[in-house]
Amino acid sequence: MPELPDVEVYCEALEQRVAGRELVRVRLRSPFLLRSVRPPLSEVEGRTVVSVRRVGKRIVFGLEGELFLAIHLMIAGRFRWAGPSAKVPGRVGLAAFDFGYGTLLLTEAGSKRRAAMHLVAGEDGLATLDRGGLEVLRAGPEAFRARLKAENHTLKRALIDPRLFSGIGNAYSDEILHRARQSPMRWTTRLSEEQADRLYRSAVDVLTEWTDRLRAQAGGRFPAKVTAFHPEMAVHGRYREPCPRCGAPVQRIVYAENECNYCARCQTGGRLLADRALSRLLKKDWPKTVEELEERLGGSAGEPAG
Repeated sequence: MPELPDVEVYCEALEQRVAGRELVRVRLRSPFLLRSVRPPLSEVEGRTVVSVRRVGKRIVFGLEGELFLAIHLMIAGRFRWAGPSAKVPGRVGLAAFDFGYGTLLLTEAGSKRRAAMHLVAGEDGLATLDRGGLEVLRAGPEAFRARLKAENHTLKRALIDPRLFSGIGNAYSDEILHRARQSPMRWTTRLSEEQADRLYRSAVDVLTEWTDRLRAQAGGRFPAKVTAFHPEMAVHGRYREPCPRCGAPVQRIVYAENECNYCARCQTGGRLLADRALSRLLKKDWPKTVEELEERLGGSAGEPAG
């Protein structure tokens, strides 16, 4: 799922191409995309785009007359920039937004249609789509610490909760926790002030660095490869690959359609966190440490990276 860095770079690319331009028409291929009724979608046609911004993980087009077209890409939704009156792709196409000199295509891979679009009137209408999460890059450590400890959750759960923090999802929460050397299963209320501040600094650094990195990769072109998995990431999507800090194999916990990636040596004092499915399968044979796991797999736990 595109998260804060990806959505920010999308917004920048879109603003360069559509701000000040007339949205001629919207061609809706999938009726499941539009989740609002009033105002009708026809109201956007012929209006000028006055702004493009991020609200959580949504990309919001501000149109003249205080109308806002908000799009949540969910897991597999993606944008493409094409020529005038470009055809909506048959199998994956959801909609086309015609701007006269170019077309913004919205696609979604897979069979499930989760991407969502809302058309709302006024800032009050837009506020109903905002889950209220703290914008970490615009907040200080005190506000971050207060939000973190407002409810008692695991750190992983807290970081991805849109009511608590805005725009952070599965991928960047893994990277933030690894950077901060914190266990994803540690309880928020048990963090010291110093640990909470270290987590804040890690969040700011990771989100800023990846926004800059993705912006540089786009190089002024429209972002073409928006993905939750990047080979340069420290732990996310790198199960059993060496941790770039210590060399130990990256571990994971799989749950529902998500997974949590972490380094046991850097984040949990060498202790393996129980994976629900494997724990039930292995029971007493579940290894307790990364060294024990590697011994059973016939390898080594890895040497610290030089």
